Parts: sequence; C-alpha cells; structure tokens
Amino acid sequence: MTSIGWFDISTPDAPRARRFYQELFGWTVNAIDETYALVGGDGDRPAGGIGQAGPGSPYTGVVVYFAVDDVEAALERAESLGGSRVMEPAPTPMGRIAVFADLDGNPVGLVSH
Repeated sequence: MTSIGWFDISTPDAPRARRFYQELFGWTVNAIDETYALVGGDGDRPAGGIGQAGPGSPYTGVVVYFAVDDVEAALERAESLGGSRVMEPAPTPMGRIAVFADLDGNPVGLVSH
C-alpha cells in the first residue's frame, strides 16, 4: 500500500495560514523563506508545508503527496489512467515531487525521498 509522504497547503495568505494551523494543531512552523514554511512532524523531520500561492501556482488548497519509488513513472501511470499533469516533476529539499489531477480534477501529489 502506498503511504502518505507529505502534505502541502497552498494559500493566497501563507502567514495567516501558518498562524491558523500553528494555533489549531500546535505545529512547529519553520519558515525557509518568505513563501514557504515546513510544519509539524516527529523529531527533526517535517510532515508538510504551507506555501504562498500566486498567479502561477499549480493549485491552491490542501494536497496530499503519496510516497512512490519513481515520481516520473507514477505520473506517467496516472496519465495513462486518465489523470492529467498539473505540476512537472521537480526536486525539493524533501524529495522529488509532482502533482496530477485525478479523474474528478482533484490535485494529487507524488513524492520520492
């Protein structure tokens, strides 16, 4: 079974969202720059992030990233099953990521560590 590897909250007002979730869940929030913060997690490893969505952002809202061995292969498989590419594979400090839209248009993330 594929496990959840990351979550991302993309919002037009990242500072507001960081404060909200920090107060709601008691998350540790570590801003890595003006647009993105790592949050939550056990020990030294964060569980997700909250980022600033702008006009060119691939999505807004909450996206769950599922852990896969190969992001490109999983993205191609999603497309072969009728999904559509939303965000091209890209390296991040937490691993390689990509996003596709499922058959109902829901954004779904992929991450390989």
